[in-house]
Amino acid sequence: MNPLNPFRRRGTGEHRRLIRMVPDSPLRRIDPRVKLGVCILVALSVMLPLERLAVFWLIFAVGIVAARLTKEMLYQVRRIAFILVLLFILDWVGVGLTFAVLITLRFVLVVSAFTLFFATTTPEEFRLAMEHLRMPYAYAFSLSLAFLSISLMQEEFLNILEAQRSRGAWQDVRGLRRVGDQLSGLVALGVPAIVLTVKRAWTYTEAAHTRGFDSPRRRPYRQLALQSADGILLLAALAITGVVFFWR
Repeated sequence: MNPLNPFRRRGTGEHRRLIRMVPDSPLRRIDPRVKLGVCILVALSVMLPLERLAVFWLIFAVGIVAARLTKEMLYQVRRIAFILVLLFILDWVGVGLTFAVLITLRFVLVVSAFTLFFATTTPEEFRLAMEHLRMPYAYAFSLSLAFLSISLMQEEFLNILEAQRSRGAWQDVRGLRRVGDQLSGLVALGVPAIVLTVKRAWTYTEAAHTRGFDSPRRRPYRQLALQSADGILLLAALAITGVVFFWR
């Protein structure tokens, strides 16, 4: 795999999103505010000691399987496998095996928690959740736009890379020449990416102000409403987290 192109799978030529939307997950029907609350509770569980963290991990793994997010979660963990292995070895050598296992579980749990949220929530739902949580519209819109732009920037990066390869750049060479070619290739990739990003940002700005972005009377077209399933999930998450935290 090309180290400068982490989004491409070896041998298949298939481009993967940073986080793939899972439309058949039962969590797609859950209110995004509830999902965000659940993710925060999961992230807070990293403070648990190893024994309780292991119990929480088992419960969380069952929830991931029930939500049909196992494949996406494993994919995201596999992408940071090198960091996890390096972190585990350093902690094992520097402190001890128990501490290494604890830190690794905490790291994976945080990554998995927010994979759960972003794999089942669209940018629009994310913006609506932030608005209903009393975040100013300008900040909520900016966050959701940044969330959406990650995949767009990825596609642009891949298009630029393919265009450069079609012109003879990024040939497989070895030795010192490879280092020099990669450094020059960074310029060939970076300049078009910056230009296109600035151009898209300007286009978004113009389109937003044309549609009344700064209007004080703006109202969202879609409204969020809590359902019974949302309340059940939130209460279950609170109950499980409370039991694991205060269980002796």
